[in-house]
Formats: sequence, C-alpha cells, structure tokens
Amino acid sequence: MLSNLEKLNLAKNSLSGLIPDLGNCKKLFVLNLSNNHLSKNIPLEIGNLQYLQNLDLSKNFLIGEIPQQLGDLKMLEILNLSHNALSSNIPSNFDQLLGLTSIDLSYNQLEGPIPNFNAFRDAPIKVFRNNKGLCGNATGLKACLSTISHNPLVKKWNKVMTLIFVLLGIVLLIFIIVGITLYIRSRETKTEIKPKEAKHQNMFVVWSYDGKMVYENIIEATENFDEKHCIGVGGYGIVYKAKLPTGEVFAVKKLHALSEDNVINLKAFTNEIRSLTEIRHCNIVKLHGFCSHPRHLLLVYEFLDGGSLEKILNSDELAPNFNWVKRVNVVKGVASALSYMHNDCSHPIIHRDISSKNVLLDSEYEAHVCDFGIARIMSSDTSYWTSFVGTFGYIAPEHAYTMEVSEKCDVYSFGVVTLEVIMGRHPSDLISSFLSTSFASLAYDVLLKDVLDQWLALPTGQVADKVVLVAKIALACLHTSPHSHPTMQQIYQKLSTWKSPFTKPLRMITLRELIDLENLK
Repeated sequence: MLSNLEKLNLAKNSLSGLIPDLGNCKKLFVLNLSNNHLSKNIPLEIGNLQYLQNLDLSKNFLIGEIPQQLGDLKMLEILNLSHNALSSNIPSNFDQLLGLTSIDLSYNQLEGPIPNFNAFRDAPIKVFRNNKGLCGNATGLKACLSTISHNPLVKKWNKVMTLIFVLLGIVLLIFIIVGITLYIRSRETKTEIKPKEAKHQNMFVVWSYDGKMVYENIIEATENFDEKHCIGVGGYGIVYKAKLPTGEVFAVKKLHALSEDNVINLKAFTNEIRSLTEIRHCNIVKLHGFCSHPRHLLLVYEFLDGGSLEKILNSDELAPNFNWVKRVNVVKGVASALSYMHNDCSHPIIHRDISSKNVLLDSEYEAHVCDFGIARIMSSDTSYWTSFVGTFGYIAPEHAYTMEVSEKCDVYSFGVVTLEVIMGRHPSDLISSFLSTSFASLAYDVLLKDVLDQWLALPTGQVADKVVLVAKIALACLHTSPHSHPTMQQIYQKLSTWKSPFTKPLRMITLRELIDLENLK
C-alpha cells in the first residue's frame, strides 16, 4: 500500500512464497527481489508499474511464462529474470521495450525467438545461456528455423505448389525482360534530359537546384527505407544507411511524420535543423541536408562507421579494443562539443539528451554528438521550464523534479556518460548509492580501480593520471546541487591541461578522495 515508494530492494534474504501484489506502488522505478526463495508466477500487476526502470527477480524459484504485461513497461532499462524456471516464449510485445539497455534471461527454460532490437541483438551470449532453446539474431545464438511439417499431405501440396511456382516463374521472367527493356529506354531518355548529373562527385552540390534527384537517390539507396538498411532507432525516427550512386555514404534519419505525434515530430525536425545549421564543430555530427516531403521528413548526416558509444561499451567483441587512451579522448571530444554549444555559438544551445546512444564514433574513435531533436536554443542566460524529455538514466534530477532547463542539465548528463565510459556500463547502481546514502556511507570508500571497466587492465603512467582526472570530473558533474557543478568550459579546460589531482597510485585512490578534492572551479 506504499503509494509513494520509489525503490524497493529486498535482495539477498530468505523470503519465500508468492510475490505480493505491488499494483498500488505506482511510483516504483527500482524493484529488486533477487536472491530469495520466491516461487510461483510473476504477478501480472507488475506490468502496471509504468515508471519502473530496473526490475531484478533473478535467483528465485519462479515458474510459468513471462507475463506479456511486462511489455507495457515503456521506461524499463534493466531487466534480470535469470536463474529461475521460467518457460515458453519471450512475449512478442517485448519489441516495444526500446529503452532497454541491459537484460539477463540465462538459466531458465525459455525457447523460441528473441525480440529483434538492439538490447537483445547486441547482448552477449551469456545472458541467454542455459535455456531450453532460444534462437534469433544475436551473437552466439542459432538462427530461428521455421517448423517444417513431415505430413504426407503437406509434401503432396508442396509438389503442387512447386509446379505452380515454376509456371509463375516463367510468366515473371517474361515481365522482367519487358520491364528491363522499358527501364533502359527510360534511363536513356533521362540521361538526355539531365546529362552527367548522376556522375557528380558530391551529390549535395546539386541539392540546391535539384533536390528531387537527391531525394530519389536516397529512396533508391535505402530501397524505400527497407529495414535491412536500418542502423538505429530513436524516439522520433529511424536512421538508415544510404549509399548513393557516387559511392558516398550518408546516414538518413526518417521521422515518423504521419504518426499521432506529428506535431511533436515536426518540432523535433525543425529543432534539429535550427541547431545544426548554427553549429560547425569537429565533435558534432554534420548535417548535409534535409527534406520536407508529404510522405517523409528526412535529415541527411555524415555517416560514422564506428557506431554509437552505447553499442561499443555493450559489445563483448568491441569493448576490449576500446582502450583507455581512446576512452579518455572520447570524453574530451564530448566535452569540447558541449563547451562549444554552451559558450561559442551566437546563442547557447542546450542538447538535453546527452547519452551514450547519442555519441557516435568514427573509425578513429573520435566522438561526435548527435540527435538534436529536443535541443533548446537559449535566447538569454536565464533558465527555461519545459516538458519532461530526455533519456532515463541520464536526466538531471532538477529537470526531473522542476522541469527547469539550463546548461547544468547537459553537465549532469555528461557526468553520467563519462562514468559509463570508464566503468564500461551504465553507473545506475553507483549513482543510486550516492543519492540514497549519507556522505559517511561506505559507498564512498570503494576503490576507483574496482569501479573501472574490468575488460581492460588498469591504466599506468600518464594514462592513469588522465583516467583519475576524468573520474574526478564525472563525480563533480553528479553533485546533488546543480550550482556546484562545473561548467562545460571549465571541464574542457581541465581536460586540455591534464594536470593530475593525485601523486599516489591509482590502485590506492577511493571515490571519497576524489570527491573530497578541491572543487574543479
């Protein structure tokens, strides 16, 4: 009946019996009942906890199917149901949980296909291990095969269908030959009308006087936005890889212009254009052009083949190659971009959605901030109040509670991303410990070396000094008082000088010592 309860952690006890009805705990965003003796089914009422971000029911004796109602938890980021006896398929509506960043379904009796989106596709094989028969598009899992019937009637029917398909194939071949002939003739006609335009070395040189041709090339390159060309999904649209006839490759974001949120999407579209046309910076993704079409709202960016920071950190294959030098350089690149946006533009620009998914890397691991759909161009130094937006887990507390928008929102988000870079995972547990305990808590006595990403060996020499400074800056950005946060300009200046705050070895430094040091200002 605790209607205002936000976190419930009863892990590592000896609780038994059924999980109670928590339907009245509408404000819960963390529910951890792991490492107990709870049994029977997962209650359907958990699906009513609309603000739930972290759900951990691992290491119990739960049975039955995973309730389909869990697919209604739109804000869910972390899901751990491992080490139970759950059976049957993963609910089909799990593909709506686009906010998921971490899952673990290992050691159950699950079978069938996994949902086809990033949290599942990019997950390591260990989170699916020891199940009855999961399959799907994830590294280490078998591809799903359609069930083939061995019924004799089915075999006879297949023979009939084969014959029909042969006849249809002959007819189709005739149509193809005729179609190719007509197509070649139409291309020859177009070539006469528009000589040499398609051979231009840069398609966007002709954007101003022949936008229709560029638009048609994008449609052709993405095969009318076929999902096989999809390289990312965001709140306002889908990003596709488009290789144009010249060989140039671009990233094309198609906004959901015809959805119920048409007005919101149009605002995101114009926001992105307004922001990026005022920006020229090597650590901010470059906007090449845009298209407002009755069917599509398109934004065309440079293509960055390194993928998102989130993807690299969550990949067992890519993370070990993402060494400390590269990670420190990524942090510095993001700081440079934000410092420029806050201080060097004609009007300060607040991004409002800095997260690891909105930091893209090129082949040299240089960081590029992207997705300005909810950015705010400030007309003065005063704060704004606006609707609650951003990515859960990266939003500054003062924005969540007061809806106030200022440069400090980006500073807090930068701190979360910076910790994520050096920890190799989202620092939700560490942040929760700081927010829910006093300064005297043992959480502050954790050694820095135990927090750093275990994929990599501890840094040494000057690299170790840089990692210590990065950790100190991240913790300063997460201070509970926004007025105590350093500015992005101060942060970038510190990262540019690389003066170590310590003389003692990294392996001996605690988080308390980092926080106790003189403020960055």
